[in-house]
Order: sequence, then structure tokens, then C-alpha cells
Amino acid sequence: MPVIAVTRERRAGETRVAATPETVKKLIAAGWSLTVESGAGTTASFPDADYAAAGATIAKSLKDAVGKADVLFKVRGPEADEIAALKPGAMVVATLNPYQDRATLEALAKAKASAFAMEFVPRITRAQVMDVLSSQANLAGYRAVIEGAEAYGRAMPMMMTAAGTVAAAKVFVMGVGVAGLQAIATARRLGAVVTATDVRPATKEQVESLGAKFLAVEDEEFKNAQTAGGYAKEMSKEYQAKQAELVSSHIAKQDIVITTALIPGRPAPRLVTAAQVASMKPGSVVVDLAVEQGGNVEGVKLGQVFETPNGVKILGIPNLPGRIAADASALYSRNLMAFAVLLLDKEGKLAPDLEDEILKAALVTKDGAIVHEQLKTAPAAAKAAAPATTPKAAAGSVAKAPAKAPAKPASKPAAKAPARSVAKPAAPKAAPKPAAKPVAKPKASKPAPRKT
Repeated sequence: MPVIAVTRERRAGETRVAATPETVKKLIAAGWSLTVESGAGTTASFPDADYAAAGATIAKSLKDAVGKADVLFKVRGPEADEIAALKPGAMVVATLNPYQDRATLEALAKAKASAFAMEFVPRITRAQVMDVLSSQANLAGYRAVIEGAEAYGRAMPMMMTAAGTVAAAKVFVMGVGVAGLQAIATARRLGAVVTATDVRPATKEQVESLGAKFLAVEDEEFKNAQTAGGYAKEMSKEYQAKQAELVSSHIAKQDIVITTALIPGRPAPRLVTAAQVASMKPGSVVVDLAVEQGGNVEGVKLGQVFETPNGVKILGIPNLPGRIAADASALYSRNLMAFAVLLLDKEGKLAPDLEDEILKAALVTKDGAIVHEQLKTAPAAAKAAAPATTPKAAAGSVAKAPAKAPAKPASKPAAKAPARSVAKPAAPKAAPKPAAKPVAKPKASKPAPRKT
């Protein structure tokens, strides 16, 4: 019986876990044996006793957990001590941050581990249940609104009282992928007046279906701003200038701005300049979901809530899904459980078909080498994507800016228009539950790119 190990996350600030008691029980029913390191689920509110009740073996040490495992499930990439504990030929399944965390890839390759990066699972119909980017972005969009509302310090909905009327908060969402759509839906549920923007024309209908107003320069270039795969195209400088002018006038009137734009393997595009932040009212809030890839907002600081001289708070909180660790772990572990089906053959033996389109796309290291075509040479973009500002305070702390004039705006009017935030065709839904019993590998399907 093949063995899956689940270890405690060792990266700073990571509260999620790669398996829950629910998925442990289902994986065991599907033919796996589970070993869970003691304390692995504590930060996500899953005690050892719950894992044991589900049928897992509780290992007292990392070596005991990993030493005999065929597969290691992780949220983040494994640390050096975890890699050293792997047996030869073991598999690792995790979100490996492959473009930025080159050192972990090289260490996995040196250990002759077969590593699968869940970020690289292709966007095809049968892989939707394995889409960790979408499941986590969904929760990040929700949490961004909650964090923004807490920092805002005023009411979100309109309230009519005998003492007068409280105006509804104005929320502007930039980037309408999965995170953006959930942010819109959450802000609307809290009673805010919501607007949103994205360069992809298909998102307009989605925004309006959630009761928000769409904001964009809708010219001919805008109508052709999306690839067949559902990604945003890079817009011309002329379009960027027109869009920047429209956005600048709009941002100045907003109470909360939420930015969600990410481009795989590249630095996050700059969406909000220092000049635009300076135009906002005191007490306004900007939440940057892309802070771990450099940020969409000029002046954002990783791990800090930074207050500008004009009284605007810029939230650079990393790992927002980790702030709702129980739900984030539940969705992520179901993604991994669906992926695990592909590692077994019909008899329940560990025999992954590396020609399967999903496994082939996700495989990044094997037989002592980095094998993914996009990662064989370290891309320059990976270095550029690293956040320029290292955290100097704990997430949620407020760093006051020196009393100086706000930074001058960038010479270019606007950065690249928002790309996907791991988008899906409709408002986010809960991840479906995979079957508890072993099933045959799904038949290969032709790529069916999802609309954003």
C-alpha cells in the first residue's frame, strides 16, 4: 500500500495543512496509507486526535513521517530537512512557487525526487477539481474584503437612522479573475457600492451579474484584449494611458481599492501609482493581493499595513488564504486528493503515467534534473518577480511613513493592464468533493480553456 506523508508547514506564516481528517479518511479508502507528522494540523484547527480517528498514523518526528513515504504532500515547498528525509525516488506534491523559489527546485532535483508543482496543473475541464490556484484565490478575494473593511474604520453598507444616513462604502476591484470575482461578491454582500475593471471584455458581463459596475475604456483594442486561453493580452501604451486616466479619476473617489492582478512567472503588473494613492481621501484603504510577487501598488510593503502621509492605508498582507486556514486547507487538500488519483493504476499501485497531460504539465523535477521546459534555465523574470521590500514588521502592523511629500508618480502612466487572477467563468463556487473510492484515471480530454 503506497504511503503519503503530511508534514507540518515550516515556512514562516504558513498556517494551512496539506491534508485534513476528511481527506485522510477518503485517501485511505482509495488505497493509500497516511502518515501525519504530529502537530501538522494544529494551526488550521485540526488536532492529531482527529487525524488518528480518520485512520492516519501520527509520527512523532519528521524523520518518522517522511522516511518511508512514497509521496509527500505539502502546502509550500519542503524545507531542507524535509528534502533530506525523503527516501530515494519519493514524490513531492505541493505549490512550489517554481519561478521564484529556484533553490527548492534544485534541492529536490539533487535529492532525485519527482516533484509536481500544483500551480502548473493545466486549465482543462477534467483538472478543475485539482486547481489549487483557483481554490485559494477564491478565499483570498473574500479575505481581502474582510481585511479592507476592518482597516477602513467605517461602515460598509448604507444605514438610515434617526440621527442621519451613513453612506455606503465605495469599493473598486482591479482584476476580475477568481479572487476579483469573490471580492466583488463579498463587498456587495456587505452592502458596498462596487465597481471593477479588467482588460478582458468577457469579464464585463460577470461583473455586472454580481451587481457591480464595470469600468474600462471600451474601444476596439479592448474588444480584442483576451487570448483564446482566457488570459489578458499586453495592451498598447496608448491604451494604457487612456485607461490610467480613467482609473485615476475613479480611484480618487473610492474608499477601498483591491488589486488582484497576477501574471504567472512574471512580476505583478503595476496598477496603482503613488500619485493615485495620494489622490485618495484620508482613511481610505488599498489591499494588494499581489504583494508576494512585487505588488500591484506602488509603495506596498510586504508584511505591513503602511500608512501614507495623506492617511491612506496600504495593506501588504501575504498569504491571505492562511488567515482562514481551516477552509483553505479543506479546499487545498481536496485538490491534492483529486491529483493523487492520477498517481495510482487500476490495481491501486503507485504507477503514475507521466505521459498523462496533467502529470506531464505539473512535473518539474525527476531523475536528478529540473525537467519542466519553462524552468530548465532560471528565467530573469523570476528574479524580477521577487518582492523588492522585505518585511520588517509582522503582518497587520502599521508602519507610519515619514512626513514627506508623496512619491512622484512613475513616468509611465500605467503598468500593464491586469491579467488573470486565476480566473473561471462564473462567480466562485465551492470546490466539488472527489469520490471516496478509487477510480480509474480519467480519459484524456482536449484542452478546454476556461473563460475568465
